[in-house]
Amino acid sequence: MFIRCLMLVMVCGLLLPIAGHCAEPDLQARARGLLEELIGINTTHEFGSSTAAALLASRFREAGFPAEDVLQLAPPEHPSKGNLVVRLPGRGAGKPILYLCHLDVVEARREDWSFDPFRLTEQDGWLYGRGSSDMKGPDAAVAASLIEMKRRRLVPARDLIVAFTADEEAGGDASGIQWLLAAHRDLIDAAYVVNPDGGDAGMKNGRRLYVAVQTSEKLYLSFELTVTDKGGHSSAPTPANPIYRLAAGLERLSHLQFPVHLTPTTREYFARRASLESGQLQADMRAIGAGSADPGVMARLSAEVETNIMLRTTCTATQIAGGHAESALPQRAQVTVQCRVLPGESTESVAAALRAALADPTIAIDVLTAPDAAPESPPRPDLLAEVEGVTSGLWPGVIVLPELSPGASDSTYTRAAGIPSYGIDGLFDDLDDGRAHGRDERIGIVQFHDEVEFTFRLMRRLAR
Repeated sequence: MFIRCLMLVMVCGLLLPIAGHCAEPDLQARARGLLEELIGINTTHEFGSSTAAALLASRFREAGFPAEDVLQLAPPEHPSKGNLVVRLPGRGAGKPILYLCHLDVVEARREDWSFDPFRLTEQDGWLYGRGSSDMKGPDAAVAASLIEMKRRRLVPARDLIVAFTADEEAGGDASGIQWLLAAHRDLIDAAYVVNPDGGDAGMKNGRRLYVAVQTSEKLYLSFELTVTDKGGHSSAPTPANPIYRLAAGLERLSHLQFPVHLTPTTREYFARRASLESGQLQADMRAIGAGSADPGVMARLSAEVETNIMLRTTCTATQIAGGHAESALPQRAQVTVQCRVLPGESTESVAAALRAALADPTIAIDVLTAPDAAPESPPRPDLLAEVEGVTSGLWPGVIVLPELSPGASDSTYTRAAGIPSYGIDGLFDDLDDGRAHGRDERIGIVQFHDEVEFTFRLMRRLAR
């Protein structure tokens, strides 16, 4: 341990001109060790998260947390889908703060990767491994920070709770947060949630740009479009061919653009984001932030994927299937259309827009996955101020943005349960090379050190 800490001191000295700071070696060593252990455990849907939950539980107990504050819990019908709830008791000055972290990862095949996905590999300044960014890196930072709070005998004003949960990625049969809310709400009830998985810290060309505070997210909604026909022999083709009819409808659907729908979060996002831009883009963002954008502004921002997805609901075809034999006319053709819907818009309104765009009454539209409706969490000035305080102390010039996330996280369930939830994370990801869920998922070594320091500083500030 001494040698490892000494090496970290030396690394910190080398990184200081780049990162501008460095956390205590003990904290960094602990976080790095936890990350290595967590990456080494396969927590895909097939294997579950109980082993990872048990590992973390042992590390918290070794750090002096009493057994009653380290609870391993799993649904009786899904014992491999383990969850861990850890509590650092406070002085009772208010309802607890809940940190929400998930332990599961998406599948990864060794033959697809340059490295073993379930072994932490360091190379050229990067840490490779499945879940390194989503979200075992943040898991390790949160766990190490809570242990550091205990080690320093820091008593928070209110209880700090961390829930490490199962099945966030699978969205499947044993969603940890859904089960905890239903079966053990008393263990995780809180004034608000901090969810690192919903957070976003963006960088480009090595330059740190912003730390986002997610207040809401688009809802996941998917449809199945189906065309059927009696079929027949391929030697006698007809215009009723379901593949052709569906293809024609999809071509029309590709031009569908939902109307612009701005929320308080997205207005504030564009108002703040403008400071990172210049020229016409800066002017356009400022116009939207001020609520006075004209059609030209909307058209220019809609032409870019990054800004378009913040302005409106989107739908896109993701899977297609049709026909049953090479020599037969198809009797059925189907496509999956996946939508990301802004809060406040309904399944019915999205389906109506799809129906109008397809312009073919023979194409059946059925809901494949219904959304879990959740309200927007109102931006908290006090929380934004705390995040800004930590951010400016670590990275002068980096701005803090309230954000509506185009992706989904477990905050959907806590928001729906009436607990305001905020995605906050300091793990900077390259906006041009994000690898979460992809091949050779990785995080920068410097960025991981920053993440640990950011997490501990924010946790300590929120504990005051």
